[in-house]
Amino acid sequence: MESPVCLIENIDGTLRVVQEATEYLMRINQPVVVVAVVGLYRTGKSYLMNKLAGKRKGFALGATVQSKTKGIWMWCVPHPVKEGHTLVLLDTEGLGDVEKGDQKNDAWIFSLAILLSSTLVYNSRGTIDNQAVENLQYVTELTERIKVKAPSASSAEDDDAEDAQFVQFFPSFVWAVRDFTLLLEIDGRQVNEDQYLEHALTLKKGRDRRTVDYNLPRECIRNYFPTRKCFIFETPAPPEKMAHLESMTESELSPSFQAVAFDFCNYIFKESSVKKVKGGLPVTGRMLSHLAKTYVETIASGGVPCLENAVLTMAQIENQAAVEEGLQVYQRGMQGLTFPVSMEEMSNEHRNWDSQATKTFMSRSFNDDSGEYLKTLADAINKEYASFLLKNEDMSEKVCRQLLSELSEDMANKLKNGFYAKPGGYELYCSDHDNLVAEYRKRPKKGVKAEEVLENFLKEKSVESNSVLQADKNISEKERKIHEETQRAAVFEQKMRRESEQRQQAEKQLEDEKIRFEENIHALEEKMVHETTLAEQEMACALQSKLQEQEQLMSRGFQEKQAVMLEEIQKLQEEMKEAKERQEMDRVELIKNVTSVISEGVNHYLEYKKIREQRKLLAQQDQVKFNMYQSRPHFSRRGENSNFQGSPHGPDLSKNHLKAQGGPEPRQQSQGNTNQGPKQTSSSKAASGTEGEKNMKQKKGTSV
Repeated sequence: MESPVCLIENIDGTLRVVQEATEYLMRINQPVVVVAVVGLYRTGKSYLMNKLAGKRKGFALGATVQSKTKGIWMWCVPHPVKEGHTLVLLDTEGLGDVEKGDQKNDAWIFSLAILLSSTLVYNSRGTIDNQAVENLQYVTELTERIKVKAPSASSAEDDDAEDAQFVQFFPSFVWAVRDFTLLLEIDGRQVNEDQYLEHALTLKKGRDRRTVDYNLPRECIRNYFPTRKCFIFETPAPPEKMAHLESMTESELSPSFQAVAFDFCNYIFKESSVKKVKGGLPVTGRMLSHLAKTYVETIASGGVPCLENAVLTMAQIENQAAVEEGLQVYQRGMQGLTFPVSMEEMSNEHRNWDSQATKTFMSRSFNDDSGEYLKTLADAINKEYASFLLKNEDMSEKVCRQLLSELSEDMANKLKNGFYAKPGGYELYCSDHDNLVAEYRKRPKKGVKAEEVLENFLKEKSVESNSVLQADKNISEKERKIHEETQRAAVFEQKMRRESEQRQQAEKQLEDEKIRFEENIHALEEKMVHETTLAEQEMACALQSKLQEQEQLMSRGFQEKQAVMLEEIQKLQEEMKEAKERQEMDRVELIKNVTSVISEGVNHYLEYKKIREQRKLLAQQDQVKFNMYQSRPHFSRRGENSNFQGSPHGPDLSKNHLKAQGGPEPRQQSQGNTNQGPKQTSSSKAASGTEGEKNMKQKKGTSV
């Protein structure tokens, strides 16, 4: 990104996400480290962000008393230290702008900066005194601006203690103090920047209203932010040059200012973590885009942003996209096959691309604890695989039929020319037939229908073979019976080959589904363990932070606050225990869901195949009806009815069509029509007589 763009507009107090910015984020699939800067207007926030971007110009600095930044601006740059990560810088509108005068709007800007960032930089001028802390009043309103759990999932008791969970999800906190002119001393003792900050956040003892008000923002900062860091900057240049800070070179800036700026950038680059959501899951640019839209739309509708709801919404969007992405990987891979292929090759390709699709899904999906979306992907792949199996079968059948047609062409011509109609012709026919089958078997790449098509071919040719056998005068009756039995044995053997082929294919599919089931379960369990580990690490960090805070409270004698902190620690420990129990329950549900869809894998194929076989059977029945109608006498005399013969859909046996062809209606066939009936009857008799005479002659010839 060459220059910053507006991510969230703030027009007349109304917040709106800018589509151009979210579209840019959608293209970032890397984890993002998000650094947001907040603070009073005209305190030099934009200068710090330009330093982090490694540019002198970028975010508008402005040299007047007017605030230049409106809304939240974003600048995405390659992370200078963490390879494969993107650094997202968010420069926010100055808080307390007198021209705007809208504290509620400021509070939402502050809340969004917290919700979207992994490191929050609070920028102020002068010293960290009571006024500086009170200017951070927005931190005391966060319980009204941010919810951890959805209202339906939390009780009133949870709502009261919800801010205790902020430390799990909030960004690390950096306080940048600008134009500091004092000595870093406390009670005459020299201290460093972090000690200076912690001293400023020290609580006072007492229960009076004034003490409570004093402690409230300090307690919030201490309780909400897991880590705190402070950087103190001296004035970078003489007052007369401050208006031209953007155009000044590094050499013109104060050496001490440059040194702190270097340390500040170095700390942000090395210590700022990847942005994470509830559950400890790393956020990509694409996911950050979803979060920004969800939070801003919730605020615009008058609601309160909820971390749990935002993650659920993002999970639904990302998981559905992961399903589509995984399915596309499978489809593209399988479409690279050139059909027909063997079942072995088909199976290997299916397993390979199914595995690739699952990996693609896993890399993008998250919080799919029940395996719902993996089940959706597996179901879609099952259907695609069934379609590819049928496509492979169709192409195999086509190739095999074409091959047999080419190989049998010479025999067909010989049969047509009477080559086999002579003594010894059957032996010649059998020799050619055996050579044809042998040549067919030698040809490669016939696919999965090779044996079935050959079986059907042999069945079709058995009538032809029997005719040649009957016509061969050199063969005795005993030899003829032996040959007939040999023919039947050959057909039966081929049937066994076909059944063996189909059985092996079915066994291969079942084996594939078993392996696929085990691989998917293993992959999803690994994913669940990884996500659970992240959640445990998130809770462990929060627990460590609370233990440190408890220790400090003990050392300062805050017994009441220590008791509250102890209760929070115990609750956090209980949550960690419950999370482990939920993991085992989710695992059981996961196996149940994935098992059901994997077991349906072969069923999809068998169901599709059954429907196709039913259609084939109906087509064959139509063809038989068509052939029977062709053999009827009235049709034989009306050969000119080419439109009927050439119908690509088989015979039309409707009454209207029969009338149009000059034939009687089915129920009137015996009586005929008034005009055409006698002709039809005489024609039928003539045809019948002719056939009778032929049969008598054949019988006489046989008896002779």
